Amino acid sequence: MRLDDLRYFVAVAEEAHVGRAAQRLGVSQPALTKGVQRLEASLGLVLFERSARGMTLTSVGQVFFDRARHLCLGLDEAVQEASDLHLGAIGTIRIGVSPLFADSLVAETFAQLLRQRPGAKARLAISLNDTLLASLRLGDLDLSINALDDAPPDGLAQEALFDDELCIALREGHPLLARPQLRMSDLAEARWALPGVDVLARRRIEARLAEEGAPPPNVVLQLDSSVTLVPAAVRQSDLLTVMSRFSLRSPVGRGLTELPLARAVWPRRIGIVTRKGAYLSPLANRFIELLRERTRSVV
Repeated sequence: MRLDDLRYFVAVAEEAHVGRAAQRLGVSQPALTKGVQRLEASLGLVLFERSARGMTLTSVGQVFFDRARHLCLGLDEAVQEASDLHLGAIGTIRIGVSPLFADSLVAETFAQLLRQRPGAKARLAISLNDTLLASLRLGDLDLSINALDDAPPDGLAQEALFDDELCIALREGHPLLARPQLRMSDLAEARWALPGVDVLARRRIEARLAEEGAPPPNVVLQLDSSVTLVPAAVRQSDLLTVMSRFSLRSPVGRGLTELPLARAVWPRRIGIVTRKGAYLSPLANRFIELLRERTRSVV
């Protein structure tokens, strides 16, 4: 079995198309097709169902793909580790981060790293938790900085950096603020601006409303890739949202305030997420050390 054939197979499985896989790898389509056929012949298995629309994994192919992808990822990490040992601190860190912490935490920490390691480079992916963790599992990121789950998701490791709290945010002067003895049930008629259903903040507000016997939030504005538009929309409407107190204290929270309701607060921890057992370069480890130092002294 050739390693190149294994890489060809993984690329075709991920792209579900020979042409796109060939373009991604920078090889010809005939070479890639022959490689996949050679792999199937060596295994004595049919890994793909071919059609005019593309390539679909067979049930056997899906099982083999799950293993092969991790094998290729491990090999890439071994090559990267050898390169890091040879080149020292020079390299690129692939960092995922929630939009809330991109500027004030990650960008400023990388600027500090750059002063210490002038040859350092970084690729920054700014998105919400569900997207970041999916990219981390695929090996597209070295680490992610975001809100942590109560228990580490399968295959991932978590390290807390600092405590934060989620609260319900609304515009200053919102009618709900004038209600005496406000209760969670008073939110039944409210309209919301929230992230997607897989994002931790969304899951927490839905769970708390269910605990109080209230209906699920009526979400009229859902943002699946960014939360930066939510404050502007909430500031100019009667929408409610869930925000970090960290954000409310920042310029992003201008014109917004917290709903004064004890049951509408959720403690959470912000931290670093990595793949269990995955290789981290010396540069990535130094970046993590600087993050720890910064959050101890600033946050």
